[in-house]
Amino acid sequence: MNDYRNERESMVKNQIKARGIKDKRVLQAMKSVPRHLFLPAEARKYAYGDSPIRIGSGQTISQPYIVALMTELLEVHDDHRVLDVGTGSGYQAAILAELAAEVHSIERHTALAERAEETLKNLGYDQVHVHIGDGTKGYPSASPYDRIIVAASAPKVPGPLLNQLADGGRLVLPVGSRFSQHLEIWDREGEDFRKSSSIPVVFVPLIGDQGWEE
Repeated sequence: MNDYRNERESMVKNQIKARGIKDKRVLQAMKSVPRHLFLPAEARKYAYGDSPIRIGSGQTISQPYIVALMTELLEVHDDHRVLDVGTGSGYQAAILAELAAEVHSIERHTALAERAEETLKNLGYDQVHVHIGDGTKGYPSASPYDRIIVAASAPKVPGPLLNQLADGGRLVLPVGSRFSQHLEIWDREGEDFRKSSSIPVVFVPLIGDQGWEE
């Protein structure tokens, strides 16, 4: 059975390091997590390509470089508690689990959440907790979070996510129109928030009370 080890090495070298990702822990996580196992069997041969891939329910698994970039921007430490909004396949949650102490991941599509939870459990990521619900409202019962990452685009940063950041916490998400966004980085300092921006991106819309209407 192909474990795609060589494909992962090539992905990290040619798609991720070559584009400027330097964080050694992020690079190692991208080498370690078997991305193909988070995809339907018929799509696994495309797992390490330089593009997003559809996973059902109108959702995608993000391009490897974008996963690495957003994770690097998040600056996850090994004692952090992280909220992952938009579980999707569960791949981003697995990357975070390689870096953090605890990950809570929330998904509004029950079928995706259940499939992701099973995959994560089978791979031994017991520190990942998958929840079903409206990700735009975060997951307040486990807050505050040191880091929050959002894998879908919002028209503006959802207030509940900012509120669930710990002091000194960071939130990374795509913000903009339905078809064009920029990655935004929000840092919390007490009751104040500082925003900065990264590259232009295109994500599926973040549907929910504090996001886009379905």
